[in-house]
Amino acid sequence: MKVINSTPRADGFSMPAEFSRHYGCIMIFPERSDSWQYGGYAARKAFVNVACEIAKSEKVTVCASANQYENARRMLPAHIRVVEMSSNDSWARDYAPTFVTDGREIRGINWGFNAWGGLVDGLYFPWDSDDKMARKLCDLYEKDMYDFGNFILEGGSVHVDGEGTCITTEACLLSRGRNPMLTKTEIESYLREGLNVEKIIWLKNGIYGDETNEHVDNVCAFVRPAEVVLAWTDDKNDPQYKLSQSCYEILSQSTDAKGRPFRIHKLHCPKPVTVTAEECEGLDTMDFQPTREPGERLAASYVNFYIANHAVVMPLFGDPADKAAQELLSELFPDREVVGIPARDILIGGGNIHCITQQIPAFGG
Repeated sequence: MKVINSTPRADGFSMPAEFSRHYGCIMIFPERSDSWQYGGYAARKAFVNVACEIAKSEKVTVCASANQYENARRMLPAHIRVVEMSSNDSWARDYAPTFVTDGREIRGINWGFNAWGGLVDGLYFPWDSDDKMARKLCDLYEKDMYDFGNFILEGGSVHVDGEGTCITTEACLLSRGRNPMLTKTEIESYLREGLNVEKIIWLKNGIYGDETNEHVDNVCAFVRPAEVVLAWTDDKNDPQYKLSQSCYEILSQSTDAKGRPFRIHKLHCPKPVTVTAEECEGLDTMDFQPTREPGERLAASYVNFYIANHAVVMPLFGDPADKAAQELLSELFPDREVVGIPARDILIGGGNIHCITQQIPAFGG
């Protein structure tokens, strides 16, 4: 693996849409006891279920620590690769490499990672092992790497359509804990050079209570060019109502990089999901403070799905809205099976199925 002294844009590489063909997927086995309740046993089962569904149509690699390697290897089927690699937690979306391609080969991007806000409002310290994973994974896959390590960016904070359009949120990328020394225009320049996009659409907010400073991948996702799903609620008393309304207004008044208006599908959220006292009792403290409080609302959204080659793997919350969400996604992805995974045990850790996965695009003939 070599570090390339250039940018994807300069070299004709770009990030494909997630609905494009994949070579594979990266995940990280959970173990952090202040993120995953009761030793992470339930979370591991959920992660394994997600990995197994994805592995039906693309190659999955799961990274596990030295302490968890044997458990991961035992729980995962033989056709899923398990490699020993240290990390601080299990959010592959946010610090595994962003892969770009020119259609013939793929290369990785190493963005800077500071646990969603560093010492300003980051969620844990240290995060040094996470920040090294992009380089290690490029080594593992023998792919050359662009080093954008001086720019803080998580994979969950951007969505692209593969045709020049990027959607992100101001709440995240303009937060004080990311790149406070950069202007909005300068941040756009990094996105253009790294992702090779022409147009960036800025939503103001994401999902209420999303502790990543409101990643876009929890509120809005492309299903095909010029067509998105948007997390939605009709309950005007829900704080999510105004956030989703704002997103809808921005998207409905925008066009993509090719000048096309967006078709917007409202993907209704479940009823508010809150943490129970029993779940809190199963979480270790961090810096002498609890990481969850009983009754705390979690950022539950059906938009946090993963598009695999032959499936869409979506979260289920045991809510009546599960069925309608699955039906809508089935309509929008007629060429893929929409598979629901009970995901509460992932959500307690702070994210969901899209957050724990990172796709590797297909390349070559």
